[in-house]
Amino acid sequence: MNKVVNNAEEAIQGIESGMTLMLGGFGLCGIPEKCIAALSQSPSIKDLTCISNNAGVDDFGLGLLLQNKQIKKMISSYVGENDEFERQMLSGELEVELTPQGTLAEKCRAGGAGIPAFFTPAGYGTEISDGKEIREFNGKKYILENSFVSDFSIVKAWKGDTDGNLIFKATARNFNPVMAMAGKITIAEVEELVAPGELDPNQIHTAGIFVHRIFKGNNYEKRIEQRTVSS
Repeated sequence: MNKVVNNAEEAIQGIESGMTLMLGGFGLCGIPEKCIAALSQSPSIKDLTCISNNAGVDDFGLGLLLQNKQIKKMISSYVGENDEFERQMLSGELEVELTPQGTLAEKCRAGGAGIPAFFTPAGYGTEISDGKEIREFNGKKYILENSFVSDFSIVKAWKGDTDGNLIFKATARNFNPVMAMAGKITIAEVEELVAPGELDPNQIHTAGIFVHRIFKGNNYEKRIEQRTVSS
């Protein structure tokens, strides 16, 4: 099976309005920026449900899709760096489902592992638990959380091979590997693409069996979400 595609535009073929997408990354680290940019150039694709730890910033990452009004619903953990996100949420234009960060990661991991739901104590006694089944284990209350599976998962890796095996660097490992497992179709964009056998098997974070399309991106922008410097 040839998994290599030429670019982001080719990689996103098949994504349609109304679909659910998982998008990896943590802050602006490890986001699939080439695929997001390609989606932003296809404004006819809209009413998307996007599962991502955060929503980028106004002019980068998922902020581009928000500007185009392509996202109907965001399922996220932290969204504090995007003014347009805030405006759309407060005006009722955007449906938002805030999820504890660890729960969000586990919902993706469990979905990829074929586990439909799990119990967690995170969020019990808060609005997070409203309408959810609550059970007690060993004297402690837990809420039932359903797992996530997406139509497409889009991830960004530091290095990959043409069989789809991926290595992520540092903070990019927070969400990319678990989301790569949970997509019906998984797209990987990489900074470096090598031949099979060139990656150390002991260093591979995501096995190629989870990846359906892969391409090498160029000129990645190493943005810093919030820069704090001394005077």
